[in-house]
Amino acid sequence: MILRRERILFIVNPISGGKDKIRFPELVDKYLDRNIFEANIVFSEYGGHASILAKEGIDQEYDCVVAVGGDGTINEVASILVFSGKKMGVIPCGSGNGLARTLGIPLERGKAVRRLNRNKVRVIDSGTLNNRRFFNIAGLGFDARISALFADNKGRGLKGYVVSVLKEIKNYKPNLYTIEVDGKSLKREAFMVSIANSSQYGNNAHISPTATIDDGLLDVCIIKPFPLYWLPILITRMLLKNVDSSKYLEIIKGKQIKIEQLGDDPIHIDGEPLVGTKTIEIEVEHLSLNILV
Repeated sequence: MILRRERILFIVNPISGGKDKIRFPELVDKYLDRNIFEANIVFSEYGGHASILAKEGIDQEYDCVVAVGGDGTINEVASILVFSGKKMGVIPCGSGNGLARTLGIPLERGKAVRRLNRNKVRVIDSGTLNNRRFFNIAGLGFDARISALFADNKGRGLKGYVVSVLKEIKNYKPNLYTIEVDGKSLKREAFMVSIANSSQYGNNAHISPTATIDDGLLDVCIIKPFPLYWLPILITRMLLKNVDSSKYLEIIKGKQIKIEQLGDDPIHIDGEPLVGTKTIEIEVEHLSLNILV
């Protein structure tokens, strides 16, 4: 009996992470097992285009849609695939690659393509923030401010991110937030508030080391105002995965979250900036995405 090959669609963001991907089709030819998959490759051309291509992939009955790019590209594709029953693949090509690192997907593109041949699925949670989906981390406060600046930075990458942080942090003022988690309300002055589905922002900087991507919970990570000299300690603790023991970090796990901020400061989903609102409503969508690991 001859088994049907699965149809797989690669959606490539040609500019994510500042990395050229014109030769990506050669990696597919070299590493993808054509006894398992029948492949097609398309390139996105503008912001939001990857979502359109993913929807077309579903309509054309592809079995698997693969996002080739950073967390923003992954978000565009995954937001279309949730609850579709289709499988999603990830070839990480971004600046931080937080979701790929969490899932143990190789960062080297050829190895990541070859990993698809295992055809092993893990079902993960997603979150919604004001009806926009996220899969890694969303937030408001300082990191949202940096995301807004970083989106316009031609020097994208870890170095560009660090430069943006050092430039902005001296003058940034913490905000006051009212945070409700599963019906319990509290007020906090915070440097930033991150909502974590996975444990890390990217580059192995873990904001919530105990976060699990399929437990049906989101981690509300409140970073309280801290002295500037503590910033290197904060970063070091994130890299060592023990920042949750710091007195400057409070983590609350929950399913339904509502946050009120004084103004309409920026927010972000998976590192992509959005126009802020005073009221932010967040909830988890348990086991909503089939992803190849």
